[in-house]
Amino acid sequence: MTVLIASSFTKSLDRLTGQEQSQVKITAFDIQQNPEGKGLSLHRIDRCRDPGFWSARVSRDIRIVLHKRGSDTLLAYVAHHDDAYDWAERRRLDTHPRTGAAQIVEIRESIEQVVVQHYIQEAVRKPLLFEYETDDTLLSWGIPEDWIGTVRQSTEDTVLDIASHLPEEAQQALLCAAVGEKPEIRVEPASNPYAHPDAQRRFRIIGDEAELAAALDAPWDDWAVFLHPAQQEFVDRNFNGPARVIGSAGTGKTVVALHRAVRLAAEDTDAKVLLTTFNENLSDALVEKLDRLTSNLPGVRNRITVAPLTVVARDLAADHLGVVDVATDSEINALLEDARKAAGVRFDKEFLKDEWRLVIDAWNVTDPATYRNLPRLGRKVRMAASKRDEMWNVFEHTRHGLSERKKETEADVLYRLIRNIQDSVFSHVVVDEAQDISVPELHLLAKLVGDRPNGLFFAGDIGQRIFRAAFPWKSAGVDIQGRSRSLKVNYRTSHQIRRQSDLLLPPRLLEADGGDERRLGVSSVFNGPSPQIEIFNNSEDEVSAVATWIKTCLSDGFAPNTIAVLVRSDAEIHRAREAIQCAGDSGVQLVLMHDAKGQEYRAVSVMACDADVIPSEKRLLLAIDERAHREVYDTERHLLYVAATRARERLWLSACDPASEFLDDLSMRQ
Repeated sequence: MTVLIASSFTKSLDRLTGQEQSQVKITAFDIQQNPEGKGLSLHRIDRCRDPGFWSARVSRDIRIVLHKRGSDTLLAYVAHHDDAYDWAERRRLDTHPRTGAAQIVEIRESIEQVVVQHYIQEAVRKPLLFEYETDDTLLSWGIPEDWIGTVRQSTEDTVLDIASHLPEEAQQALLCAAVGEKPEIRVEPASNPYAHPDAQRRFRIIGDEAELAAALDAPWDDWAVFLHPAQQEFVDRNFNGPARVIGSAGTGKTVVALHRAVRLAAEDTDAKVLLTTFNENLSDALVEKLDRLTSNLPGVRNRITVAPLTVVARDLAADHLGVVDVATDSEINALLEDARKAAGVRFDKEFLKDEWRLVIDAWNVTDPATYRNLPRLGRKVRMAASKRDEMWNVFEHTRHGLSERKKETEADVLYRLIRNIQDSVFSHVVVDEAQDISVPELHLLAKLVGDRPNGLFFAGDIGQRIFRAAFPWKSAGVDIQGRSRSLKVNYRTSHQIRRQSDLLLPPRLLEADGGDERRLGVSSVFNGPSPQIEIFNNSEDEVSAVATWIKTCLSDGFAPNTIAVLVRSDAEIHRAREAIQCAGDSGVQLVLMHDAKGQEYRAVSVMACDADVIPSEKRLLLAIDERAHREVYDTERHLLYVAATRARERLWLSACDPASEFLDDLSMRQ
């Protein structure tokens, strides 16, 4: 007997109350022990097209829908009695004739009168997207045979609705083809259709009683149980050098990082895995998810260390260097200004700060010859050798001032640690949100495990780089060429929110190494309402409108802690706080955009997007050349993109007139 769980079961379970979920989990445990148990009150659902669907009684009104075929029992769905039966009557479990993957397929005739006639009417007015695709091609995309005719009727207005009724791989292929991308095809006929890579994104075998018992005590999160084939590939694949998975917001990069850390720790009892990111909030979120993922694997969990990279570096420095005294930013800026005056140069002070931060300190430049010959990594402003010699007087004086005070910069400490550390305490390092790693931090990781098989693994999105300047990784000793893969399925945000948010970024993002990330062909796994973009004459009107929007979300059943209001900086917090107070529910979250990184909410209001707020007028005024100006614009766009993509189902963006040009772009291209 084999017992499996479908993703449709975990999603439907999440819609029940806490007490109902507890009852369902106990019944699921009974099923795992004995799928034929008399206490389950098993009944075949007679009106189903698929005779394999049965119901199991949980309580007076809750039923689990099972699918029984041969020795396999699948937990397919759970709901109140009528809803459970209705779900089963409109579906069947198939093995796709071309791909070989097990699929839960919605019966086309059951929705034809409601949906298909609308598609046909739309098709009269709009070109058909797949009119000339052959049956063989559409089948190879994983589309069920009886849906081929409907798929051919897809227009640009109806393709999202049609795709939402298809299995995930067919949905993904259809949406890729709709935007001109080549769908990824996995034709792997097998004796076990549940073993197909596409099937494993929605079906999982329940393990032993201990595994199920752990699941009964915690939510059955889709991210912990079901992985997309592309995610699974990067969890399981071995690399001879540093590797990276990239993807836009919501594509599951963190999920890959978590599962890969667990895999590395599980396959070697001597492994010491570091799972790290760039700040404490994100690190805490990783700890929570990792604890849930390894709840029945205590030995594995004990072999994984989770901590912010800055904390890891500080602890290593304490062990290998002893006490260090790090200069503050204000101390360094004061030394730079004193050195500038002493040298009698006329360089702009902001330019000097950037040159120190991005070149001298970041790359540990300690002598004039190195500075004169160093490629200006991450800087696009050319500088003659004579100018560099003149500027070096400033930096030499600054370094001398630090030395006199027995102070070091954080980068100095890391580079000294790199020179002194001999043996790494870690066998593997997995880095989440890697786009915001610094130059010396990357040098340190390369020294620790960069030369080991599976030593370094990164997960990140250059479209979400908001804290650190870009630089070429290869120059820091980390070459990922040929070992980088992009994820293309968005699990967090609806099609409408993802598509609108993507307009903030170009379809191709260039990296400092010269490579690029193509952001086309990404698809989401669910639909929702289009984002709202509103411009108001004054802040009072905006506050009132946001409060009304919050009240609507609450009345529609959104829990207060799943609703967030985001603003750019402390200066705009009062507007967000007033909106939340007017809505009358203090449980709604108030978050700064920078602090929202790594978070997600069902509904997000990004308010106060005024012209002088984002992009930040203060940052723009400090930009002293075209490179710095472009860097500000890029990171501010990335910041708004991060804020918008925290929303799963509903997104509101608003401003007081004059609004941010970023909102103008979105409105014009909507």
